[in-house]
Amino acid sequence: MARARSDSPPLFEIIEKPDFSFETKAMAEGLWPVAGMDEAGRGPLAGPVVAAAVVLDPANIPDGLDDSKRLSHLQREALFLRILGSAQAVSMASISAEGIDGSNILKASLEAMRRALVGLSIRPKLALADGRDVPPGLPCEGRALIKGDQRSQSIAAASIVAKVMRDRMMCGCGNHHDRYGFEVHMGYATVRHRTAIEAHGPVARLHRVSFAPFRLGGAEVDVVEEESFAGLD
Repeated sequence: MARARSDSPPLFEIIEKPDFSFETKAMAEGLWPVAGMDEAGRGPLAGPVVAAAVVLDPANIPDGLDDSKRLSHLQREALFLRILGSAQAVSMASISAEGIDGSNILKASLEAMRRALVGLSIRPKLALADGRDVPPGLPCEGRALIKGDQRSQSIAAASIVAKVMRDRMMCGCGNHHDRYGFEVHMGYATVRHRTAIEAHGPVARLHRVSFAPFRLGGAEVDVVEEESFAGLD
C-alpha cells in the first residue's frame, strides 16, 4: 500500500548548492571549455550593470562557490581572490547608466555578458548564462539556466566576480560623490538614496534617468531598506 503523503511543512529548508554537473555533461559532449556568465546591478537606480564570464579549472574549483546573493561581503571578497587565482580564464565587462538608458536594462545586461565572454583569454565552446535568455551574438553555443547561479559552479563564480567588481565601482562613486552614499547602498533605491536625489538631483552619467522615479513609466526599481545588500543584484 502506498504511503500517504504528508501535508506538514519540512522542518528545515533545503538549500541546493551549485555543482559542476552541467559542465561535466558538456565535457562528455565534447563541449569544453565551458564558461559561466552572470551579471550584477539590474535593479539599482544608479551605476553600471557589470557582467563576468569565468572558465573554472575542473581540477581546482574553489570551495564554497554559491550565488553571490547568498554570501556575505567577506565571503564574496575571499572567493573573488580564489577564483582569480585558480580559474582558467576570467573576464569582466560593464554597460554604463547611459548605455542602459539608451536601450533597456535587459538588453544592457545581455550585452555586458556577451562582452565579458568575448573578452576571455580562451575561446569557450559552451556558455552557460544565468536567467531565461541567452545573450545574442555569442561566438559559441549558449544555454540559459534559470537560477543558474544556484545550480552551476561556473555561473556562481561569475556572479561573485560581477558582484564584487560592481560593489567596488560603486564605492569609488561614493568617494567621488559623497552626498549620495553610493558606498553604502550601491545605487539601490533606499530612503537615504532617494532623499539625496530629491535634495541634489541625479548625477549625470551615473543615475539611470530612464528608471522611475526619474521618468514616469520608467523601468521599475527595487526599493529596499538601508540594510544589507548581499541579497541584491
